[in-house]
Amino acid sequence: MACCEPELDKQAPVAYRNALIAVLAINLVMFGVEAAVGLFSGSRALRADALDFLGDAATYGLTLWALGQSLTWRFRAARIKGFSLLLLGLLVLADSLVSLITGAAPPGVMMSGIGALALVANLTSLMLLVRYRQGDANIRSAWLCTRNDVLANISVIVAGLLVLASGSHWPDVLVAMAIAGLFCHSAVSILRQANAEQRAGQRDGPGPGGDGCGPAR
Repeated sequence: MACCEPELDKQAPVAYRNALIAVLAINLVMFGVEAAVGLFSGSRALRADALDFLGDAATYGLTLWALGQSLTWRFRAARIKGFSLLLLGLLVLADSLVSLITGAAPPGVMMSGIGALALVANLTSLMLLVRYRQGDANIRSAWLCTRNDVLANISVIVAGLLVLASGSHWPDVLVAMAIAGLFCHSAVSILRQANAEQRAGQRDGPGPGGDGCGPAR
């Protein structure tokens, strides 16, 4: 990997920006759809997945901004994304715990239907970003978010079918808690990589532009 830049070919920066803009738009649209349906249906899993789309949109926006920035600001952007994902995970977990007492079974068909729509959106995003899955903490965070979304969407679809079959709200709550776990796991992974890259940069000294640049990972 070139110093301070993702492992991309010469044409990739423009292509990568375009891919990020596309997935940013997809995530904002799906956040609106899932948030509205989640509030209407009372599904904690759909609310959690909606927050996932919102968090991803913020991640893609920060990744776009960080491209071409100094290494110091790239570290800061990665940390902001990591701590934001951790906060979202804790919020989803708190909402899930509340629903253990007050929650009712949401419409299973609606859950699975919206989950399937979200899956199509995230598979499209995954295809757009798959060539850029390797790189620094900022590049990797965008890939991790999209990959986790696909797993979350499949879980929502399965939860909707289980709610439909059982009439219980437990599958909905458990999937929401699992999504919260994905948030937290990704946050820790991003923060660890950002910290490791910063330590490597400080150890190897400043690059040509005056910022410490670590070796390729």
